[in-house]
Amino acid sequence: MADPTIVLISGVTRGIGKALLQSYLSRPNHIVIGTVREKSSHHAIELTLLLKASNTILILLSVESTSTTEPTSAIPELLAVGISMLDVVIANAGGTGSSAAPFESVNTGDMEDVFVMNVLGPLALFQAVKPLLERSERLSWVTITSAAGSIGGMERFVGSHMVPAYGVSKVALNWLTMAAHCGNHWLIAFAVHPGLIQTEPGNHAAKIMGMEQAPVTKEECADSIVRLIDNASRETSPGKFFNAIPENTLVGGVELPW
Repeated sequence: MADPTIVLISGVTRGIGKALLQSYLSRPNHIVIGTVREKSSHHAIELTLLLKASNTILILLSVESTSTTEPTSAIPELLAVGISMLDVVIANAGGTGSSAAPFESVNTGDMEDVFVMNVLGPLALFQAVKPLLERSERLSWVTITSAAGSIGGMERFVGSHMVPAYGVSKVALNWLTMAAHCGNHWLIAFAVHPGLIQTEPGNHAAKIMGMEQAPVTKEECADSIVRLIDNASRETSPGKFFNAIPENTLVGGVELPW
């Protein structure tokens, strides 16, 4: 039997992360690693009950998304069970923070909280997993970002200027993604805008825009992201900012401007 494909996804207890986890668990001969805040939590225990394809296993790691030390501390746990390489790492963990205050009233505390979650957390994850990615032939590093982090598209993308704490953090995450590409030409590093998804923050944003709910399901989004990863190559994918749902009428196009 061929060696299993080893995938690590951060932030898998709900939303897009959980949908991505389910998508990879449905594939045979995979080792799927998911990070959660606490392995003993109710949500984490529920993940262990998800259906798995033949010869596919799930490993959960306790990594707090705002921690800059826990990603590195978790690596020995993987090495202890014989995992010394990773084929795909999806930096999904993140969030909008407790405030969606506009540009005129957002405070520095809100900015700092979201920046730690959406930038410093993924940076720490990349630094921790880079040696394991280097041992793989797939070598994919994927960040789940947002069109709100596109400076080039701000005038065109509806509402992206309305959430400064979130938008600035995603701009910085996009910079890290491009830096990972420019500094590591052996790596397939790219960013993905998932679209406006039927999650709690996604539906909240949709209502602000006058919609009843977000237009894209978590499953549709996850399937599209997995297809992007499946089709990724060193020739066509590194250093790109992809739109997971190109037919999205809010943010159209396969590739988005940085």
